Amino acid sequence: MGVFVFLPLVLPLTAWPVARLAEYRLHPHLATLLLSAAAAVLGLCSTLCLALLAIVGTAQLPGNPLPDGWADREVRAAVPHDAVVGKAAVCALALAGAACAALLLRHRRVRRRAARALRGLPATQVAVLPDEVAYAHTLPGRGGRPGRILVSTGMLGCLDSPERRALFAHERAHLTGRHDRHLLLAGLAARANPFLRPLRTAVAYTVERWADEEAARAVGSRRITARAIAKAALVSRPDPAPTLAAFAAPGGPVPRRVAALLGPAPAARTLPPMCTGVGVAVWTAAAGTTLSAMSSANSAVTMFLILKAAAPL
Repeated sequence: MGVFVFLPLVLPLTAWPVARLAEYRLHPHLATLLLSAAAAVLGLCSTLCLALLAIVGTAQLPGNPLPDGWADREVRAAVPHDAVVGKAAVCALALAGAACAALLLRHRRVRRRAARALRGLPATQVAVLPDEVAYAHTLPGRGGRPGRILVSTGMLGCLDSPERRALFAHERAHLTGRHDRHLLLAGLAARANPFLRPLRTAVAYTVERWADEEAARAVGSRRITARAIAKAALVSRPDPAPTLAAFAAPGGPVPRRVAALLGPAPAARTLPPMCTGVGVAVWTAAAGTTLSAMSSANSAVTMFLILKAAAPL
């Protein structure tokens, strides 16, 4: 396998430039798709890399359930620095798995809490909760059930009629675009490999910008949408979970979102030319993602052949 097995751990660094530039230079719809796809592939490849290294590390531990042949010298010799890296990969893989499990449990816990709050309310897409605390969130559909919009009376009381239309258009865009999936993929990838945290942050911003643009188009006024977001941010509480979209949370990228809405609409959803800075960043990230996938595949096939030769699978 050589050094190829280590490449997926560091290749996420190639996506850092596009994570920053995509927020300003790409249409938020396109940016979300590119960033979430890159995060998912890079996160999966780095996890596979750790798993391959962990096999070698685990095979040397006493009492392991793997075949004895997997701990042979020939197998260990195929992996560079197996004595240290193999054992470290076991710990790293366990930490990554625990972090991903914690995110999924938190996501499930928030969904259950929201479902309990909706009991007894009419089964409409928009659920108005009698709560003085201002918030507006989407609850994605599951198991054939449609998604719902959760908004408190406290939030509605802070907005006038046009701003409420912008709020509902924004939340419907989250449901239609299934933004929760992009947020969940980016969140899991960032927990699998900390180098992917900039992509998670960028995706959290671009999904909101995507919904902002859809709301502005539906309402017919970018200024009204910007005003609604700014007013909501002053009274909103933080998001219940990083995998759920919210209309406006206090602080964070809200000033940038408002500034973007007060400017012209973003360019069409097309890839930028290669000769531009953002074009170079996009293609560099694409090359890094492709190389990561190829390195992972090469290492996986090599490890399979080595283990098959050492002991029947």
